[in-house]
Amino acid sequence: MIWRLAFATMLVLAAADKRSGYQDASPETRAMQDDDASNPGFLWVQQGETLWAERTGNAGRSCADCHASIRGVAARYPVFDARLGRPITLAQRIQQCRVERQGAGPLAPDSDALLGLTAYVGLQSRGMPIQVSIDGPARPFYEAGKALFETRQGQFNLSCAQCHDGLAGQRLAGSVIPQGHPNGYPEYRLEWQGMGSLERRIRNCMIGVRAEPFAADSPELADLELYLGWRANGLDVETPAVRP
Repeated sequence: MIWRLAFATMLVLAAADKRSGYQDASPETRAMQDDDASNPGFLWVQQGETLWAERTGNAGRSCADCHASIRGVAARYPVFDARLGRPITLAQRIQQCRVERQGAGPLAPDSDALLGLTAYVGLQSRGMPIQVSIDGPARPFYEAGKALFETRQGQFNLSCAQCHDGLAGQRLAGSVIPQGHPNGYPEYRLEWQGMGSLERRIRNCMIGVRAEPFAADSPELADLELYLGWRANGLDVETPAVRP
């Protein structure tokens, strides 16, 4: 009984140590995120809301025809897909529904349309804690993602963990190095002057350390996103976040 209480206390302390990238952003950037009228990510959300209600594909169905409520959905992705035998991200689930349920073609990765739909779904979970599960068959993929996070890569021989664990809170090129939690994606990044996915951020980081980036929608990216999602458990969904 005592060890269970101790373990529970450790979990609470670990959760308290987590910092959203919002906390490391400048006051001006936080103000932009806080005001829906000023948050540029809502331009994509509005597009996603339109697409959500639009009937498309051979089935002539809209997302809204099947899904009456999507509150809390984004907070639990990535999830293990039993039929595919692997984890999939929220964006991949949207693509799956388009192809299999609507009879429509898949959207291009990181296209405005896919970002808009993903951001619209994410917004419905804003303020809810992330609750990504790594139980059962998801566990090996979580372990694979954790290994990727900790593996040194590229000509700079750096791992994700070296920056986002070891150097979090310090500065790189004038910006605070965040803990790397994905609770705001898709998010509007000032450096991009546009909306982007977590996959894009990961690929950019790999290019930054001069490593060969994973292909779009690769299993490795889904594994890494599963680990990152679990690592952020307890933080609130902030979609659409604004970051430097």
